[in-house]
Amino acid sequence: MLDRWTMPLTQKPLQRLAVVLERWNVRPDQVTLVAFLVGILALPLLAIGAYGWALLVIVLNRIGDGLDGALARQSGRTSDAGGFLDIALDFVFYAAVVLGFALADSERNGLAAAVLLFSFIGTGTSFLAFAIMATRHHLQRPNFQRKAFYYLHGLTEGTETVAVLIAFCVWPQHFASLAWLFAAACLVTTTTRVWGGYWTLKSVKTSPENNNP
Repeated sequence: MLDRWTMPLTQKPLQRLAVVLERWNVRPDQVTLVAFLVGILALPLLAIGAYGWALLVIVLNRIGDGLDGALARQSGRTSDAGGFLDIALDFVFYAAVVLGFALADSERNGLAAAVLLFSFIGTGTSFLAFAIMATRHHLQRPNFQRKAFYYLHGLTEGTETVAVLIAFCVWPQHFASLAWLFAAACLVTTTTRVWGGYWTLKSVKTSPENNNP
């Protein structure tokens, strides 16, 4: 919901960093992989209750997630392969953070974490399934032309997810309550994406060759 406003604010600082990395001949895929490896450290850190360190690696991961795209555009190395790697590792990272809280206190956090992961399946699959069909029909990406995939709007997008991950680390004692609330919001996102995606594609004139899965 907030990405259309927050993303423009982050572009200039990321672009400055991208210029520096280009001079050092750093490739966008390298940034993606390093950011993921840093971010995945949140799983063991959360499991042992090191919430401050977990917060640090989560923030660094999210900076890297924006930086790889900025570097790709700056260096002219944008690619479908890079976009795929970026989004695939993002979903693994998000799930790892939730799993980390479940491991930290399975008795209090386990059920809430499971429900949140369930809701992530909904937001992720509705996002990616529509992206496949949107690419197939050459649909445009309003407000998000710089994204590698068609960005179907929803109540919970990247900005909201990052904010919640940070909140989890700042108030770990309230993880379960926050997770339940965010899971409910994610389920609303899934519902609106499925509904909106279905009717958007329903309105697209299809040719016979596009009728096969």
